[in-house]
Amino acid sequence: MSERHPRGLPYIVGNEAAERFSYYGMKSILVVFMTTYLLGRTGELHVMQEREAVYWYHIFGMANYVVPLAGAILADAFLGKYKTIILLSCVYCLGHLALALDSTRVGLAVGLALIAIGAGGIKPCVSAHLGDQYQNGARKISEGYSLFYIAINIGAFLSTLLTPWLLQVYGPHLAFGLPGVLMGIATIVFWKGRRHYVVQPPTPWREYRKRLWSIEHRGTLGRLACVFALLSVFWALFDQTGSSWVFQAEKLNLTVALPLVGSLRVLPSQVQALNPILILLITPLFTWVVYPRLVARQWVSTRGRVVVGMVLAALSFGVVGYTQTLIDNGVQPSVLWQVGAYIILTIAEVLVSITTLELAYTHAPEASRSFVTSFYLLSVSLGNLLTALVVGPLKNAVPGPTTPQFFFLFAALSLVVAPPIWGVLGKRKVGGALGIR
Repeated sequence: MSERHPRGLPYIVGNEAAERFSYYGMKSILVVFMTTYLLGRTGELHVMQEREAVYWYHIFGMANYVVPLAGAILADAFLGKYKTIILLSCVYCLGHLALALDSTRVGLAVGLALIAIGAGGIKPCVSAHLGDQYQNGARKISEGYSLFYIAINIGAFLSTLLTPWLLQVYGPHLAFGLPGVLMGIATIVFWKGRRHYVVQPPTPWREYRKRLWSIEHRGTLGRLACVFALLSVFWALFDQTGSSWVFQAEKLNLTVALPLVGSLRVLPSQVQALNPILILLITPLFTWVVYPRLVARQWVSTRGRVVVGMVLAALSFGVVGYTQTLIDNGVQPSVLWQVGAYIILTIAEVLVSITTLELAYTHAPEASRSFVTSFYLLSVSLGNLLTALVVGPLKNAVPGPTTPQFFFLFAALSLVVAPPIWGVLGKRKVGGALGIR
């Protein structure tokens, strides 16, 4: 990191790498813990069935992406981003502590609730705090965000490999404890940078509320709401990589032959590590190679990226649905089937997630960027709610979460919403008003 970047950048990037390690490490083992290690009040095994574990996994995901609304308002209008991040990081650490110490349903509920408040609350603040550091060098901000994004995926990749192994070898106390230690380190690293940060003061509540509910701002939120509501289906598919895809992986042949290395056996929860490493490979490829060539030929547009992403997400679920069909017919397919599905889904993520996040940030008023970013995150919450409804209240009408019909249902949902997304982004009152072509 050169002198051209703000002095606080290393602390923000280091904090993000450790925090994402803690979050994705905990999340990667969650459904396996609930179905294999969960204890009753007297210390006996009292595990959940697959459907119940998927339900609570996605309820947690829903909560984790609702809380950002409160965190954003707390940061924008009351405490400021720095104080909000420090306060909620402490709550976050307590959540990890509860999971590490108590393997019962009480410990699980308390731990996940505190983590949802902490992780969800800081989510819209950290990236906005990073942007605040570039007061006099705005042209370098893209490099700063690139380092930030790399830190996220390195943390996620390493934790998703290590934490499932710790769970299998040493049990849940250490497996949940290490992410807690990393969250403590993340908090300390962020605090250590306090003298180097540009700290934006909060906007007074009355002024903030006035700006937030201005006619222009309400119109922007309304137009974005149409887009994000439809995009929730994408997140209903994507977040199942940590739930239904893990349960399918348990039934796959997890031994892979590698040139020069020999055979390698992975754990079901470790397959998720493919996503962050693929993101690090695919994002630069699309940003600097694919998009420029397509733009030069006028073959790409914002809504085109999003719609193609939805179709690819459906295709990835078609692959895991077919894989499940093989399993149900007595075959043990190779984990390479899921590897292929991950590649397709990660390309879809690059097309959908990065495009729409940029859309949310660029159309947010300066005083409420944390709030608009959290508004975008609501689409992730709605997606998790959709999955929870399918495996919970609608369980009598929908097959279980590891059946071909379940996967094909979500593939169909993604295809169904693709045309409305194209239509909404093409309307003058929505896409035109947001500068979408």
